[in-house]
Amino acid sequence: MGVQDTVRIGFIGAGGIARQRHLPGLKKIPGVELVAVANQHRGSAEKVAAEYGFAHVCDDWRAVIERADVDAIFIAGPPYLHRDATLAGLAAGKHVFCQARMARDYAEARQMYEAARRSPLVTMLCPPPHALASDYLVKKLLKDGYLGRIREVHVHSLAGSFADPTTPLHWRQDAFISGFNTLNLGMLVEVLHRWVGYFDRVSAQVAYHAGRRPKEGSVQEVPVEVADCVGVVATLRSGGLAVFHFSGGVHFGGENRIELYGSEGTLIYPISTHRILGARKGDAALAPIEIPVELVREWRAEADFIDAIRAGSPVSPDFEEGLRYMEVTEAVYRSARSGRAIDLPLDNV
Repeated sequence: MGVQDTVRIGFIGAGGIARQRHLPGLKKIPGVELVAVANQHRGSAEKVAAEYGFAHVCDDWRAVIERADVDAIFIAGPPYLHRDATLAGLAAGKHVFCQARMARDYAEARQMYEAARRSPLVTMLCPPPHALASDYLVKKLLKDGYLGRIREVHVHSLAGSFADPTTPLHWRQDAFISGFNTLNLGMLVEVLHRWVGYFDRVSAQVAYHAGRRPKEGSVQEVPVEVADCVGVVATLRSGGLAVFHFSGGVHFGGENRIELYGSEGTLIYPISTHRILGARKGDAALAPIEIPVELVREWRAEADFIDAIRAGSPVSPDFEEGLRYMEVTEAVYRSARSGRAIDLPLDNV
């Protein structure tokens, strides 16, 4: 395709993330047409179609893929749809943009990766917005040796989203819908992979503060299979130790942050503020590090996907990057259930 060629888009699921980011992003790109949309309920799909100008509303996601006038699909539904819609989309000759998290488990992610590797079509995953603005700066600091050799990586991500045990089961806590995806574990692992590389061993414990929760709109209680709390100790392929603490069941958990400690210095990143603190050996204290304007990484996932379709430019995260964070997510549960450390990669690619 050329730069000015029309790209015709179909949406499978058009909920919050689609309306917040993907649809506004696509509307800004010349030559992009919104052709068809399918939601769980037709009424919500019709509202999205009217608001954003989709030409057609489909009752089933498969009908979006089957349309001859759709070149590419955005899969913005929950994780349980991601594998089936991706495989069907590629088989039908459609480019695929898939919402995070990649799949429910490593096996599904592996199928998606293998299908993408066999296909000439563009496949891309949605990047996490966490730590996005400073991504280029952190990578530059690491490349320039600001930290020296990485010794420790700490992640602190505590929230009270699921602190009330009487709150109905959220879809993110439903293993059928979300699989092993837990809190924002996969998202922050993806960020760390970009910065410090992959892990080679994972040891974990998980906790369930509410073992059962009522179903939405019902008094019937069901088991909770997605953990409320995750503690991880992992080793980097490059050396160094990583310690993660994720929870959705605490009050006043403090600022979520990523901490990087090296032989020559320290970087502390409060995730929500995009305000980096740093110090090198010999400095008196941590001090703010401003992000130069030219190094601010803007959100442009939709534009990157369209550019890749038109001009073959690279995308990130691609399906291999997704496979790598999915294997860490699953390794956490394998370790917690077996009581032993899990070596990575789960399979050699």
